[in-house]
Amino acid sequence: MTAQIIDGKAIAATIRSEIADEVAKIKESFGVVPGLATVLVGDRKDSQTYVRMKKKACAEVGITSFGYDLPGDVSQEELLQLVRELNANPDIDGILVQLPLPDHIDEERVLAEIDIAKDVDGFHPVNIGRLAMKGRKPLFTPCTPRGIIELLDRSGIEIEGKNAVVLGRSNIVGLPVSMLLLHRNATITICHSRTKNLPEVTRRADILVAAIGRAQMVRGDWIQPGAAVIDVGVNAVDDPTAKKGYRLVGDVNFEEAKEVAGYITPVPGGVGPMTIAMLLKNTLDARKRRLGLIDG
Repeated sequence: MTAQIIDGKAIAATIRSEIADEVAKIKESFGVVPGLATVLVGDRKDSQTYVRMKKKACAEVGITSFGYDLPGDVSQEELLQLVRELNANPDIDGILVQLPLPDHIDEERVLAEIDIAKDVDGFHPVNIGRLAMKGRKPLFTPCTPRGIIELLDRSGIEIEGKNAVVLGRSNIVGLPVSMLLLHRNATITICHSRTKNLPEVTRRADILVAAIGRAQMVRGDWIQPGAAVIDVGVNAVDDPTAKKGYRLVGDVNFEEAKEVAGYITPVPGGVGPMTIAMLLKNTLDARKRRLGLIDG
């Protein structure tokens, strides 16, 4: 059996097209468009790339983007003051502070300063708290976990009643995606570096989410035949034949896994495009909420 490839790029393109249509309708009806502010501290190359991609994606769907680049030695108070100004700016529906922040800045303090109604990254402690509670809906769900659920739904993969194994317990992916799967009535196992007999655990998964940051760690014989495998990992491995001298691989050994799994996401082109699509969706939802088009 060869797995069906879940094409995140194609699914994200469909979602972006849906968002562009909604943005155009809002502009026509209300004379406004959603606005996203991105705050970049320092000059990390990877962070600069991510912010650039987000701005480009905004432009493609008609969302206005506002960029704020701060030096790496900016004080915490100056950053907090900027966040307060963005909270008060009526043109801005979403505020994204690109992580990680420099060591001298308290990340949690900064995220907590963002107006919960503009927390399009979904990392405000109140949004995370609501996500962790039964019957309490967060205003926003973190983008990568939301994208994973969207991939499963749009690929026709049943979640309810399934065994879901999540590799990794990060605040950005592992923990929130576990909560989302639990809310959808899956039975959850969260694995981490101290988990014993890991392959034995993963072989019980109908849905396997790999988010551990270890290149090709999950082998083909770790996977239950027919399982849905969502590979969140993005790891650079040396490859002298590649133009840049390296290539990107996931946490799953793709060549082995695709011979066993029922569904699998590739790296790149799987989860990555969905993360940005969900950021756009959250920003659109923020404006719709302000216009009274959705509850919350």
